[in-house]
Amino acid sequence: MFKLFRFIKPYKKQVILGPIFKLLEAILEISIPTIMVLIVDKGIKMESTPYILKIGGIMLLIATMGVIFSFICQYYSSIASQGFGTILREELFEKIGTLSYSEIDEFGTASLINRVINDVNQLQLALAMFIRLAIRVPFLCIGGIIMVMFLDVKLSTIMYLSIPIFAFVLYMIMSRSLPLYKTVQKKLDKLALILRENLSGIRVIRAFSKMEYEKMRFQKSNEDQTNTSIKVGKISALMSPITSIIMNFSVLFVLWFGGVRVNSGAITRGKIIAYINYTTLILSALTIVANLIIIFTKAVASASRINQIFDTNPSIEYNDNFSADKKSDEKVNLIKFENVSFAYENSKEYSISNVSFEIDHGQTVGIIGGTGAGKTTLINLIPRLYDVSKGEVLINGINVKEYSKEELRDKIGIVPQKAILFSGTVSENIRWEKEDASIEEVKKAAEIGKAAEFIEKLPLKYETNVSQGGVNFSGGQKQRLTIARALVGRPEILIMDDSLSALDYATDAALRSDLKKNTKGMTIIMVSQRVSTIKTTDKIIVLDDGLVAGIGTHEELVDNCSVYKEICNSQLSKESDEVEKE
Repeated sequence: MFKLFRFIKPYKKQVILGPIFKLLEAILEISIPTIMVLIVDKGIKMESTPYILKIGGIMLLIATMGVIFSFICQYYSSIASQGFGTILREELFEKIGTLSYSEIDEFGTASLINRVINDVNQLQLALAMFIRLAIRVPFLCIGGIIMVMFLDVKLSTIMYLSIPIFAFVLYMIMSRSLPLYKTVQKKLDKLALILRENLSGIRVIRAFSKMEYEKMRFQKSNEDQTNTSIKVGKISALMSPITSIIMNFSVLFVLWFGGVRVNSGAITRGKIIAYINYTTLILSALTIVANLIIIFTKAVASASRINQIFDTNPSIEYNDNFSADKKSDEKVNLIKFENVSFAYENSKEYSISNVSFEIDHGQTVGIIGGTGAGKTTLINLIPRLYDVSKGEVLINGINVKEYSKEELRDKIGIVPQKAILFSGTVSENIRWEKEDASIEEVKKAAEIGKAAEFIEKLPLKYETNVSQGGVNFSGGQKQRLTIARALVGRPEILIMDDSLSALDYATDAALRSDLKKNTKGMTIIMVSQRVSTIKTTDKIIVLDDGLVAGIGTHEELVDNCSVYKEICNSQLSKESDEVEKE
């Protein structure tokens, strides 16, 4: 938790002054019962109304000053806690942005969201409570004990007996409740995961009529989390009545034995009233201490979860000292895989093994293979979304590990398998690759990507708002927009991961034709399940269960690659007949 203190530095003034003002309030609060002694033992005894009004005025002034000091402390604690939370969330978001796919997969999206929101909120609350109560409460406990000793040492025995009993009750309740708070947090992560899956996959759930199943799954997780919360709530709820019983019995004994001492003349009535106030004050402060411990324990658990993110070093580190002068000439292959193997985290098997091939400048290359053959894994290694387990991936003769992040991203444009759009306008989404792109460049990219066809028909055209996730566009429209987004930056390498799957054959053919005409010198890598999409490319790489089954042109592979021939037979009936005749 101490590691996170660095984010409090901008608010040192508030963190220091807040407790000081709260301490001043506590000093004034602890003096009021003593002043009450004067009213009871002098003012009332002498029946002096002016004296009572005088002392009452002093008490009113003290109370007013206490309220002002308390308000200032609350103000400082709000600024410090909210500011701390804002900085922490920003730093967490930035840190998550540096993590590679492997680390994000390990944490899980739902857990990361919970850490950025719920765990940070818990730390904000802990900081606010620290500023408001961390100094005030111990002072009230210690100060109250000292004051009752001054009032009557013998009567203080009741206090000495009450505090250990009180502390034992708090220990028993907290020892059972604190472990359950950690369990609640884990179950909240699971509930958030189910909720996120349901909200993002609502269309699929409805399409398969799985509403009842998902409802039961959510209900089961929700009830599990609720039951644990109720269990810990029941245990924590015992604190208030038990502490009240101890407090009331303490007051009862004070009245009983105090009355005996008043009758004997050992103590005055005013001191008894002050003693009761101090007893209530001390035991109430101990209750607050228990609540503070629970809050701080939760905060420690949340801090541990947040520090997990900060302590996670990205498995992919970039060379920020990469110099553009280090670029190789065009005589070497643009992209080269040398005996590349890759396995996902915690996986015992390689997703791709001993893959070697070369792609020259300006070539259009198709990658095809069955489901799970490793096509997406393969292309993810080029922009270094994952690092190879064995072998090397070279661009212009230089290992991708030597490139800076900016240089690598500027070289490569990616159209992901899942078309993802962000809230904003159409033009803002297309400009993601190049923020300063002119409207002409945006329109040109949209024309090449065949997105202009439907954009121009929209009422606001390029200023049309995109809903979250692009739900106001069809699958094919989203794919064309993501292609335009990748093209607007004119990358040296364009990677299209099965990004034409939602297009009809005519649009697919027209888009590929426009790509060929308008992207001269650009190297294009197209992953596809359709033979017709990659049939005319300069080179086709066939993958089968993570291995390269064949490399060549369409004609060469039909003759020499059984895997490719089988794919063709399943898709191109006419070509299949011709192959059989041969």
